[in-house]
Amino acid sequence: MSPCLHTAIYTDNASRKTALAQRLLSDDPPQELNFLKGRQGRWFSNARIAEFLEEEARHETSALTPYAGRPLRTLSSGERKKALLAYLLSGKPEYLILDDPFDNLDQGYQQALYNLLAEQENSVCFIQLISRAEDRLPCIRQGAFLDGLALVGFPGYEPEVHGKQRFTGTVPPPPRSWPELPDPLVSLQEVTLTYGQTPVLDQITWEIRKGDFWELRGPNGSGKSSLITMISGDNPKAFGQNMYLFGKRKGSGESVWDIKSLLGYFTPAMSDRFRGYHTLENMLISGLTDSIGLYVQPTDAQQLLAQQWLKFLGMETRGQERFSDLTEGDKRLIFCARAMIKHPPLLILDEPTAGLDTRAARGVAALIAKMASQSETAIVFVSHRKEPGLLPEQVLELQPGPLGSKAIVV
Repeated sequence: MSPCLHTAIYTDNASRKTALAQRLLSDDPPQELNFLKGRQGRWFSNARIAEFLEEEARHETSALTPYAGRPLRTLSSGERKKALLAYLLSGKPEYLILDDPFDNLDQGYQQALYNLLAEQENSVCFIQLISRAEDRLPCIRQGAFLDGLALVGFPGYEPEVHGKQRFTGTVPPPPRSWPELPDPLVSLQEVTLTYGQTPVLDQITWEIRKGDFWELRGPNGSGKSSLITMISGDNPKAFGQNMYLFGKRKGSGESVWDIKSLLGYFTPAMSDRFRGYHTLENMLISGLTDSIGLYVQPTDAQQLLAQQWLKFLGMETRGQERFSDLTEGDKRLIFCARAMIKHPPLLILDEPTAGLDTRAARGVAALIAKMASQSETAIVFVSHRKEPGLLPEQVLELQPGPLGSKAIVV
């Protein structure tokens, strides 16, 4: 039997990686991976974890639950992945298909998983499906790109992640000026948050001033999303806290819509709300009307502004294309532009690069950096990994502790 070689299969959002994994597990590998023929493999992926979560929800337990030590639903992403790895290795596979193993993990859990895999590299063959070049395991010596279901560039493929310079123009202007607002825009003084008996945030003090460019960073479960929802008006736990949003103390009579009118916001979870046949032009204009899609006749000024943004994004000829037909990377660019099109006083981008391949993530980071440098909007970029090219002015890091996470400016 030929030796089993650790291999990286680079993917993008058009790659059929699930079909490739199924082909490998059915003992029908493509010619380039013929060394897997006749070997027993297992699939390490978020999809497998989702299957076990569904099994546990239906039957109160799953085959994975004993390896986790407690119900899967109570575990973080990193803990679930460690349990899945232990479960798969218990079957003594000859190879593992590692489907973006480090996706959605903070640096601590990434390092822990690296260490666990390193202990197995001499006994188990790794086929790493990888969207981020920096996540490649050190033991891997050959690679290819998955173009649909075809392996391209095998065995010496190396990804080109820089490409041409994007967004060389100027960020389009705001459609109108905003009323004068107090500075800082947001002020949190010793804010503490608990859910039941579980502490989440411990005496957080933070100010966001006009034009700031912050990165909010922290490990999985550190309270990043909770902190953002307190600012955006979506968390009732904000009432009674020493918080000022756009000059008004939280709970002093402002409505959630008063707050949201001054905010731009995007998180990848919003994609599920846009399932219609919206054009790129209408998607951008809907950011001016705060609607999901566009259902009224846009004005000439709105159309002109949308066209300016499309030109800035390098999509000037694509205004009538369907948003649903875009790659995931281009969808994120449109979503970020949609959130920014009004030049809101505060723009919050919650994990906008999560799940993207290296090139797409760097494109989104470059767009955000450009918007920060050429506008008066204060931007908060939320992430669990450092993005090359982002260049925030300040970083607030949440560091978990026994009483909840502390906030440290790093």
